[in-house]
Amino acid sequence: MNLLITGGAGYIGSHVALAAIDCGYDVTVLDDLSTGSLENINPKTKFIHGSILSKQDLSSLFSNNKFDCVIHLAAKKAARDSMVNPVAYSENNIIGSLNLINACSCHGVKNFVFSSTAAVYGKPEYIPVDEKHSLAPANYYGYTKLIIEENLKWYCDLNNIRFASLRYFNAAGYDEKGRITGIENNPQNLIPLVMEAALGIRSEIGIFGNDYDTKDGTCIRDYIHVTDLAKAHVGSIDYILKENKNIIINLGTGRGYSVLEILNKVINISGKNIHYNYEERRAGDPEIVIAKADLAKELIKWEGNNSSLDSIIKSTWDVYKTKFRR
Repeated sequence: MNLLITGGAGYIGSHVALAAIDCGYDVTVLDDLSTGSLENINPKTKFIHGSILSKQDLSSLFSNNKFDCVIHLAAKKAARDSMVNPVAYSENNIIGSLNLINACSCHGVKNFVFSSTAAVYGKPEYIPVDEKHSLAPANYYGYTKLIIEENLKWYCDLNNIRFASLRYFNAAGYDEKGRITGIENNPQNLIPLVMEAALGIRSEIGIFGNDYDTKDGTCIRDYIHVTDLAKAHVGSIDYILKENKNIIINLGTGRGYSVLEILNKVINISGKNIHYNYEERRAGDPEIVIAKADLAKELIKWEGNNSSLDSIIKSTWDVYKTKFRR
């Protein structure tokens, strides 16, 4: 199996590449290194420095290599940033993704796994959120992902592409064997920010709202270990190849943790003090977002075996404390 992973030098992409290698796949990574790191590139992969925004890069890549499947993870992913910088998100997440899908169509690649997001649902109308939930993104990032999901449906009908669309909830954690150690530049997500506060890189953490209708007043989110997320990509490839069917599935645990629970768990595992203060709620932040992932369990026999909060926080702390030697 020859597999192309776009964005394979990034945080999630490097874990997906690792899972694919563990399953015996031959992996090529395409990454422009704008947010990814050479440190994350597995020596067993073939690395090509290039961009999905460059039709020339894609033409050269597909002309000189034969792929059985593409996993597409090369995207901008910060919801708040997408609301102030929509041009970058439209260019990378929409135009770049369409460039890649078109290249697949032109070169006969019929299997495509897409890194989507729970942001396609918008504000939850009910909890837990299943795949039948209405699609009403509350930020431009979610909208860019929904647009590509819709295009994949058209390409399936018109060009016979089979696809898996994986709607992630909150990816976190690191490979527990310590095989991936590159950290994200300019992180936007809670857990990396708390890690930086524990290490003194940040003086404090801002918590947006403490008056939500939750057990401690802070927002609750569903966190999935990135290793479990990576295994779902491999399982999705197997499904679309064997069943010759498309799938759209949630990837989450069905459990939720509050901001304060995350912060206190980091304090407990790291032994560090973390300063925080409460700030105003952010517009559009729902109080609870939890996945229903029964379809993933049914179709690809997926289980979130690594996704305990202890495993997520400890594996992340092990990387951060080693990286900064504190």
